[in-house]
Amino acid sequence: MFGLEPWQFWAAMAITAFSGFVKGAIGFAMPMVMMSAFGSIMPATTALAALILPVLFTNIQQGLRQGPAAARESVVRFRWHIGMVIVFMLISAGFATRIPQWLMYLLLGVPIIAFAGWQLAGWPLQLPVHRQRRAEIVSGAVGGLYGGVSGIWGPPLIVYLLSIGIGKAEQVRVQGVVFLIGAAVLTVAHLYSGVLNAQTLPLSALLCLPAFAGMQAGFRLQDRLDLGQFRRWTLVLLVLTGGNLVRRALEIGF
Repeated sequence: MFGLEPWQFWAAMAITAFSGFVKGAIGFAMPMVMMSAFGSIMPATTALAALILPVLFTNIQQGLRQGPAAARESVVRFRWHIGMVIVFMLISAGFATRIPQWLMYLLLGVPIIAFAGWQLAGWPLQLPVHRQRRAEIVSGAVGGLYGGVSGIWGPPLIVYLLSIGIGKAEQVRVQGVVFLIGAAVLTVAHLYSGVLNAQTLPLSALLCLPAFAGMQAGFRLQDRLDLGQFRRWTLVLLVLTGGNLVRRALEIGF
């Protein structure tokens, strides 16, 4: 069954449904959940290929949930961040083999944990309006630099969105739009690399079904969360994301 034992296949279906639920509820962390769990039950290249299409299509669903017009408005509002992500991802991609990945994971994970922990402790960081454009540009540049080297570009965006106090629906929509850019690049890159091939492409396509089902359930939970609850769970997930990055840094570097 797609090169997997039956138990591996059904475990992958369950993991994908759960990761879709998390993404629907909070708006991110789907690749982190899938890759962390898949890596323990299947080869690394198969795990990477399996998550590509579910991540791509759930980001389309997330970004367009309120319709194309709302998605366009988010693109226009956060055009500086999006532009910086694209530019700096292209710049830093050429250094991917020169900079130790463990160092990049560590330098990204520790500040994320510090920021989220600070907020959870009751000391919120709110950026004044006159500094938001500068912070948007910086967060986009940082996200692009890390994205080109490590393939992770989302956390700086989430930190920025939390810092400006954006509404719940727009935060999730903006995350979907920005993540979609990277997911599209990832899909094309691995069609050319051969990671997505005649054996792994059908598996990745089939996993879109539990991803969509989980995401719909997550959307229903998201709609019931008030803004305070949503922000708190976002911060908790950021702590877990940062912790996972630090774990990967230690795993690779030592």
